[in-house]
Amino acid sequence: MSSKLEQLQALLAPVVEALGYQCWGIEYISQGRHSLLRIFIDKEGGVLVEDCESVSRQVSGVLDVEDPIAVEYTLEVSSPGMDRPLFTLEQFAAHAGDQVKIKLRTAFEGRRNFQGLLRGVEEQDVVVQVDDHEFLLPIDDIDKANIIPSFD
Repeated sequence: MSSKLEQLQALLAPVVEALGYQCWGIEYISQGRHSLLRIFIDKEGGVLVEDCESVSRQVSGVLDVEDPIAVEYTLEVSSPGMDRPLFTLEQFAAHAGDQVKIKLRTAFEGRRNFQGLLRGVEEQDVVVQVDDHEFLLPIDDIDKANIIPSFD
């Protein structure tokens, strides 16, 4: 995790949680002079538009005061959705048995993209079964991971 992302997580997660929501994860995408800060929130029973508005207002106030992002940016607050991104080992463990799509920062065994059955976690690794092969992917090497929704 980048130091900027760690800084934003430390600053904003307590704000989200103080409002009664789970801070599912934070993405910070630096795009030159204009960046994107995306905060995923969750709660029992699901997230409504009003929940996103409430968190957005509160987080905006904190960001205005603390000013952790020097460039122009867009703030988005949303629910993780059905194709929810996974950020932590605990989230990967909780979704064992689900189909996932994982993109790594650098190639592992000659590939960066993995799609298969999430088997769980072992220490600091995410265990994914792709066809007949099981891969242990270090959590620190994962750039992006999402659940693949099943509609059965």
